[in-house]
Amino acid sequence: MTSSLNYLMCAPDHYDVDYVINPWMEGNVHKSSRDRAVEQWQKLYGVLKGLVNVELVTPAKGWPDMVFTANAGLVLGDKAVLSRFLHKERQGEEPYFKAWFESKGFTVYELPKDLPFEGAGDALFDRAGGWLWAGYGFRSELDAHPYLAKWLDVEVLSLRLIDNRFYHLDTCFCPLADGYLLYYPPAFDSYSNRLIEMRVPAEKRIAIEEADAVNFACNAVNVDRNVVMNKISDGLKQRITKAGFTVIETPLTEFLKAGGAAKCLTLRTVEVPITSEQADLEPSGVEARIVELTGHLLDSGIINRALDLVTDNGGSFQVLEFNLGEQRQSTSLARIRISAPSHDLMETIMGELIEIGAVLQDRDTSDANLEPVLQDGVAPDDFYVTTIYPTDACVDGEWIRCTNQRMDAAIAISPDGKTATCKLLRDLVVGDRVVVGYDGVRTVRKPEARDNAKKEEFSFMGAGVSSERRVELVVEQIAWELRQIRDRGGKLVVSCGPVVVHTGGAPHLAYLIREGYVQSMLGGNAIAVHDMEQSSMGTSLGVDLKRGVSVKGGHRHHLKVINSVRRYGSIHKAVEAGFVKTGVMYECVKNNVPFVLAGSIRDDGPLPDTVMDLLEAQRLYSEQIRNADMILMLSSMLHSIGVGNMTPAGVKMVCVDINPAVVTKLSDRGSVESVGVVTDVGLFLSLLVQQLKKLDSPVAIAA
Repeated sequence: MTSSLNYLMCAPDHYDVDYVINPWMEGNVHKSSRDRAVEQWQKLYGVLKGLVNVELVTPAKGWPDMVFTANAGLVLGDKAVLSRFLHKERQGEEPYFKAWFESKGFTVYELPKDLPFEGAGDALFDRAGGWLWAGYGFRSELDAHPYLAKWLDVEVLSLRLIDNRFYHLDTCFCPLADGYLLYYPPAFDSYSNRLIEMRVPAEKRIAIEEADAVNFACNAVNVDRNVVMNKISDGLKQRITKAGFTVIETPLTEFLKAGGAAKCLTLRTVEVPITSEQADLEPSGVEARIVELTGHLLDSGIINRALDLVTDNGGSFQVLEFNLGEQRQSTSLARIRISAPSHDLMETIMGELIEIGAVLQDRDTSDANLEPVLQDGVAPDDFYVTTIYPTDACVDGEWIRCTNQRMDAAIAISPDGKTATCKLLRDLVVGDRVVVGYDGVRTVRKPEARDNAKKEEFSFMGAGVSSERRVELVVEQIAWELRQIRDRGGKLVVSCGPVVVHTGGAPHLAYLIREGYVQSMLGGNAIAVHDMEQSSMGTSLGVDLKRGVSVKGGHRHHLKVINSVRRYGSIHKAVEAGFVKTGVMYECVKNNVPFVLAGSIRDDGPLPDTVMDLLEAQRLYSEQIRNADMILMLSSMLHSIGVGNMTPAGVKMVCVDINPAVVTKLSDRGSVESVGVVTDVGLFLSLLVQQLKKLDSPVAIAA
């Protein structure tokens, strides 16, 4: 023995693969050789006896995994944190390990019974920095980490495991002497990898390949400059040796069948507490909050979505309460404790939970945090970013509903604290008080909006049931809603691109405007240019739409139209002068339907009416969208996404485009109350007008 270190092992007297609680056990139940396992364990025991003092705990019959003593607990100084096993197949080991720790004079700390933590399998001390690397994701819960920090008085760095083959931290992560680290990066999420890279210098990180990882190369025992491990590749052996370590290989294939190797089979029971210089480090970055969700949580899938986004962002959860609605129309309630390994990740998780309607319960009456704007057009750091959903801010104990609701804005509170307004960054001025963080903020989601979690998307010329009929069905529904909006004096806003003209849809859109279905039109320079080109010259982009052939010199037609309208001074004046006699723009002028044309860098001309000031165009768009009941988006991804970002919840949006990516893109921007129709926009408008004419026709009554 060359070291004063102590290790705990357990003879494999009762070892076998009796059940399946990890991927390695799949297909290996009762397929382990007892004799070979004993032989391999004895070789490991002999190697370690030559390096350290090894103590043994008596194996207990019925608990075959007791041989993996790394999971007995975690030791620091005279303190031992007893494991709380996740699976019932190992929970019976706990009293035996507790008795051993107490017999050796350790002060034993026990976690709550419903809080899994699997000892040194998921908690490893850094050999240079003094902090504790703690894993979570499969066997140990993140909520156990603050207990470790408190009881052991040590800084805890939480690492999330994402590959179930590496279900314990020690299967893919091995801190070595002098601050070196042997690890398999793909086993961790991106945040954990960044944390590792921040703490361990690049020259001391030994990242391994999958071939070595699945041989549990990281499941090694490090004693001074010796690394005891299962067989590894020559390349990895050379890298470890180059770092100044001696590699001692000993085969442990029988234990790999149960998901363990050298480190799993040992527990280091002599760990020196951190030095006084390290004692001022943050004990744990773990934060915990409680949120409440109400609504049709199961039918809408909102509860699964909430839990998934927690884990996808590196957090963990515990469902504290779940009350299921007794009838179909009844709402459900869930109270969930959310934990995150850092404040930044908690901010991300809370922001996304609030977006789907979660309410912070632990501080739901606390005021929102307000910070002043110190520079025009610049919000304070960590300002709350709004969504399309109605949002409340708590000021002086009172919830205030935000006005001008839209996504991607800040919340500005008036000086008297009586009003809250969604403001774009450019509209913020010095002195505004802006909400920062997520405390004192809640969004309001209607149950029917939650039921709409899965977007309707109708595909033309798709497989299965006649997709043409599917388009007809959705057109019938949209036509009925348009009729209702018009008859009650509501507001339909149309956002469209030049494809409307190219596909022959302009006459149908003109019909909608003429018959009073459209109250506002939004587009770009091109829709107006090509509409008036068709009206005055019979072409669109130089193509005769009736014959479908290019006209000689037609590529110049749109420029001639632009030039003529510029001569008249505006589209209105061109219509009044008789230059434009039909079409979309003609009907807008004649029926006093306001329109806004937003310019872009690619525009020819542009037309006198085209707004080339981007910020002014956004403002004018926003004004036209206000109080809309429905927005019909016709083949213009740029304008559709822009309009979607400005539109609050409660406004139905119908997006029509031949490209499925455009339809789904709208949903990706958070515009959830939408219907997507993947079809030719000209065909859609033709079907829509046909259906409206049917609704407008008197019903024949048989004699």
